[in-house]
Amino acid sequence: MNCVYKNPDEAIEARVKDLLSRMTLKEKIGQMTQIERRVATPSAIKDLSMGSILSAGGSAPFENALSSDWADMVDRFQNFALKSRLGIPLIYGIDAVHGNNSIYGATIFPHNVGLGATRDANLVQRIGAATAIEVRASGIHYTFAPCVAVCKDPRWGRCYESYSEDTEVVRKMTSIVTGLQGQPPQGHPRGYPFVAGRNNVIACAKHFVGDGGTDKGVNEGNTIISYEVLERTHMTPYLDCISQGVSTIMASFSSWNGRKLHADHFLLTGILKEKLGFKGFVISDWKGLDQLSHPHGSDYRSCISSAINAGIDMVMVPFRFEQFFNDLTFLVESGEITIARINDAVERILRVKFAAGLFEFPLSDRSLLDTVGCKPHRDLAREAVRKSLVLLKNGKHPSKPLLPLNKNSKRILLAGTHADNLGYQCGGWTKTWYGCSGKITIGTTLLDAVKEAVGVETEVIYDQHPSENTIEHNEFSFAIVAVGEEPYAETPGDNSELVIPLNGADIISSVAEKIPTLVILISGRPLVLEPWLLEKIDALVAAWLPGTEGQGITDVIFGDHDFEGQMPVTWFKSVEHLPIGDGVNSHDPLFPLGFGLTHSRGE
Repeated sequence: MNCVYKNPDEAIEARVKDLLSRMTLKEKIGQMTQIERRVATPSAIKDLSMGSILSAGGSAPFENALSSDWADMVDRFQNFALKSRLGIPLIYGIDAVHGNNSIYGATIFPHNVGLGATRDANLVQRIGAATAIEVRASGIHYTFAPCVAVCKDPRWGRCYESYSEDTEVVRKMTSIVTGLQGQPPQGHPRGYPFVAGRNNVIACAKHFVGDGGTDKGVNEGNTIISYEVLERTHMTPYLDCISQGVSTIMASFSSWNGRKLHADHFLLTGILKEKLGFKGFVISDWKGLDQLSHPHGSDYRSCISSAINAGIDMVMVPFRFEQFFNDLTFLVESGEITIARINDAVERILRVKFAAGLFEFPLSDRSLLDTVGCKPHRDLAREAVRKSLVLLKNGKHPSKPLLPLNKNSKRILLAGTHADNLGYQCGGWTKTWYGCSGKITIGTTLLDAVKEAVGVETEVIYDQHPSENTIEHNEFSFAIVAVGEEPYAETPGDNSELVIPLNGADIISSVAEKIPTLVILISGRPLVLEPWLLEKIDALVAAWLPGTEGQGITDVIFGDHDFEGQMPVTWFKSVEHLPIGDGVNSHDPLFPLGFGLTHSRGE
């Protein structure tokens, strides 16, 4: 019997239909299942025809595993899949949201809020391409990126994953999809998944839809707006992703007017699949179906029914896959979920696998290993850092700017919790889900970069919490104080106060009282800046979460490059004024959307 699905010269749709016709219900359900690496046994992969495996944040083969170690692991899983009855390759997924950020030695780019400050679609596309190569070097085929949320409230713990509060800025930054997946050819059918080749990855636009607009910025909360506002503000970036051939879209944990997105047939099927013509697959978020349980007794089986019938195609289970298999099988055999719905889901998953070339090239390409953390990628990250910096203040008087700093000054004080902490510089989603402190990977801290940038005669004194004695008894030309947020992600990052953590304001105040001071704020969002504190400091730079290449900061503050960044969000004066921006609130902001000074001119 001729195996059409194994013939790369056949059309994708013919291959999909041929393979689907050969599959049992168990194999179809297997393709709809994504499990976590830690439960991916050989028998589960091979006997159940598992469709996908993922690594949760921090779920690595072992501590500080290199890309080659990851490739070994992914290939081992893939070889089990290839030994299944039909030999359907699996998709391995990971949250590579600012570079291949889980893997030691990879290039870590600025988080999305910083990239939004650049307004540079070409830069973001190049970052997508570099990220794709480093992800593929590790054997991984799929990244849960980009997040195209439009963040309307900085209290949201995922604010830094949003490019901007401005829909048009977010739309511009969707160019990263083309970077990750490659450029679709002229005439490529709209809505159809596209992955160019072995140097590209399957992308995932997330979280559909409205996750950045939840009430009071509560993660996984409720977005209370009309359909017209939802469509205009939060849905538009998905049209741009779909037009670029994005292969997958992830449903949001959040609700729209009280309706859980994971069970919203109108939005997932009626709008996304039918109206917008999306032909890739819709994936759930982590344990997303579990969240459909109601206090009055919905069981897991009814959660599965709600989600699959709403339009979820692949389920991020991630652990209890045996129960998922049993319950979904029962639902199909009882008629609560039709076989037509199952076939539609599996067709979409197979379509992406064929489009991505996984049947022809299921295993890792070891020739890409040399690209991981390579100089061109680090130079690109450094460019992104310098273009993302937003200059908010320069001098207590316009005629006396502090910046650019003099590289050949006699003695410089470098202070603050974030001056020599690579983990803080990278933020959440780096090495682990929440991120962590310290020398977590290969990179350059601000202290490293300053020492490299200054003249040979310049003395750099680093003191995280300088004493009054240090400040008063050294003749410092100026001080650089780097403070900001500790790493966080998702719900633990929700913050209703937004003060500078770790006594940041006190460190700034004690130094700026005596020395001309540049403050570099390293954070995923605007933080409270009291008038008295702003008055004390001479210059202020928002550096966001810049990643591993600290030289991008010194390139600008010492004058080798000018500031280019513009505020991607509105900087509030007080949390009492939130939400603010986009006509939501009448309070004057501290710094409006789009604000950004330069060395050469004041605005």
